Parts: sequence; C-alpha cells; structure tokens
Amino acid sequence: MIVSLVSLAAAATLSPAETRMHASIAAEASRTEALLERLVAQNSGSLNLAGVTKVAEMMRAELAPLGFDVRWIDMRATGRAGHIVATHKGNGRGKRVLLIGHLDTVFEPDSPFRGFRREGTRAYGPGVGDDKGGLVVIVAALRAMQAAGTLRNADIKVVLTGDEERTGAPLAQARADLIAAGKWADVALEYENVATEDGRDWGTTARRSSTNWAIEASGTTGHSSAVFGPALGYGAAYELARILDAFRRELPEPNVTFNVGVMAAGTPAALDDSGVHATASGKTNIVAAQAVARGDLRTLSPEQDARVQARMRAIVAQHLPRTSATITFSDGYPPMAPTAGNRALLGKLNTVNRDLSLPEMPEYDPAKRGAADSSFVAADADTLGGVGASGGGAHAEGEWIDLSSLPRQATRSAILISRLTAEKR
Repeated sequence: MIVSLVSLAAAATLSPAETRMHASIAAEASRTEALLERLVAQNSGSLNLAGVTKVAEMMRAELAPLGFDVRWIDMRATGRAGHIVATHKGNGRGKRVLLIGHLDTVFEPDSPFRGFRREGTRAYGPGVGDDKGGLVVIVAALRAMQAAGTLRNADIKVVLTGDEERTGAPLAQARADLIAAGKWADVALEYENVATEDGRDWGTTARRSSTNWAIEASGTTGHSSAVFGPALGYGAAYELARILDAFRRELPEPNVTFNVGVMAAGTPAALDDSGVHATASGKTNIVAAQAVARGDLRTLSPEQDARVQARMRAIVAQHLPRTSATITFSDGYPPMAPTAGNRALLGKLNTVNRDLSLPEMPEYDPAKRGAADSSFVAADADTLGGVGASGGGAHAEGEWIDLSSLPRQATRSAILISRLTAEKR
C-alpha cells in the first residue's frame, strides 16, 4: 500500500490537476512496479543489441498510447543498437521539456546477475536503478499528466539512448540525436538515480566531464650501464614517470581528477586497440624503448577542461634527454557546469517539494557523481540531473532500488513538468 505523499496542509497548495496527478501515481503503483520487473527481466547490456531493442519496444508500447510520436534511431553503424526519440506536440506556447534516460545496462548476457527479486520495499536486479528505475519514473509521470489533462498541451521530447553505459563510435554520430534534442529544448531532466545521503534526496545541478587520454613515450634503448648518459639519456620509462609525477604535482585543483588506469614500459611496450590491455617485455639491463599509459580526466566546466588539457600537453612536451612523448585525448562526456539556470531549475523543483511537504533538496557535490548523457545537452538547455529513483549498488551485482521512491519521484516530475510546460517560452 502506498501512503499519500501529501499532507492536508500541503494539499491546499496544489492545483486540482496536481492533486489528481498525485492520486493517479499512487493508484498505479502496482502497474509501475510490474513495468519495472518486465524491463529488468530483459537483459539489455550495451552490447546486447537484440536486448536493447526489446527494451526499446517495451518503452514504445508505453509512450505511443500517451500521444508520443516514437521513432527508433538505428545505431548499428556505431556498434550499438539504437535510441528512442519520442515527441509529444503540445500547443507550442509553453517551455519545451526534454526527458533523458537510457535503455542499456552494464550487465551483458553472460553476467551471473540477472532477473528481478523483491524483498520488502527493495527490488534487486541488473539495471534496476540505472536506468530502468528512471524509465518507469518517466512513464508514471507522463501517465499521471495524461490522467490530469496537463499532458495535452505540453511540448515534450523523450530521448532514451541505447549506449549510455558504453558509448558507440564515432561519438559525434552516437550523440547527434540527443544533442539536437537539447538544442530544441528549453529545459532538460535526466533520470539517472537521485542522489541520496543520510535519508535525504539531493539535487544534481552539475556533473563532471569524462575524457580519456593516452600517452606514448619513447627513448633510445641500449645497455643499462649507459642510462642517464649522453648516448642513451633517460629512456621511455623515466619519461613516462616524469610526466605522471608532474601531473600529480601540478594539476590538482578543485573538481579536477586525472586517474591513470593502465601503464607499461619495456622494449617493446604497447596498448591494444581497445586501450584496455597493455603488453610489455624487457630485461633489467636494457633501457626501455617505449612506455604507454592511459587514464581519464574529469572537470567541472568547459573552461576548466580546456585549461587542464593545455597544461597536460605542456607537461608532456618537456622531454627528458633523448626521449619524446605525445598525449592524445579522445572524445568523451563534456562537463555539465553548475549554471544559474540549472540552479533556478532546482529552485523550481524545491517549490514542488514544499508544496508536497517534502524536504528541500540541496545541491549535490558534483565530485560524487559520474558523467551522464545530460552533459551533452547542458550547454543548450537548463538541466537537472538525477531525478530518477533512489537506490544503490549501481554497476555491481546486488544493484537495488527503493520501490517507495518511485511514486515520490514520479509525483515530483509530473508536477514539475506540468508547471514548466505551462510557462511561456
């Protein structure tokens, strides 16, 4: 049984339509949980193209009856299944709202973690929170809006990517439809898990970037007795060590991290095409001819990202004698900076919270959150992340969701979206 979120005092601050939305979401709680169970039961690891497509069809079956024009964007050219782009045409007078989620999970078909299991108010399963809990919050909110009549005139676009957990390539093609939707929208809401600490929900107004980098260093090889001398210099291993230690000493600043994930040095040494595996061989008395490393960089704003990357390039260019090195940056998730518009959007959500007698949601520390698809639209639309369900253990066996958070999050969304789409552009 779902307990009403709204106290008698708060009910007076809600419009009749908002009261109907709240009641509709509570009445359909069992239907929402049944949809979640069906979604989780279908494996949709990013590389399981057939599974991602099946989850997309399940979501089409939910969105089309609500009046959405649902398109499937095939993405097999990028190595992934595809995306859903669903559009609801309203009266064209209110703000355009983009809802973002994803169909895929990190759990491929060979994962032993599978199925849906419920224990009290918790449910366990692959992707139950990230992001299938978010998908059902979207559906529950839109159903409630339809029942209350606030969906009729609303201009809404829903983009559900099929490769959020493992992005297809080239990235420009993989995210072209999402970026276009961001340019269309005035406001974007992203349905990854809500940030929760000590029983309190927090608002995500910012997310850091995620960009991969790779270093290749080379040196003159020969007998180790001549290392550091004019003939051989320092070798590739010392050149790589110099670079990474300079990163450690010179790059730290608030909201910046630069992890080294894999590295190797020897004669020879190399990374494979995936950048995941490194190979090296050598002897103690041979100066290393090659050294390689790969890691990631996370920043909070485009300006910070450009500044740190420039400093990394400058450090790499300061070679030890008889060595050389290069650094390359791959396309990744851009930063979602904590803009005034994002904070104003959180303020509107907190007005909804007050009207529902729910605690206000303070801004969450972006250093505690990973990257997400919302970052691709944040440059064009005021954006709020993490408005999906509450849970834990994402990306690991035992991932779980708090089922009691589904009606709370859906009610917040339904009222917020209804108010936003009623605002004049």
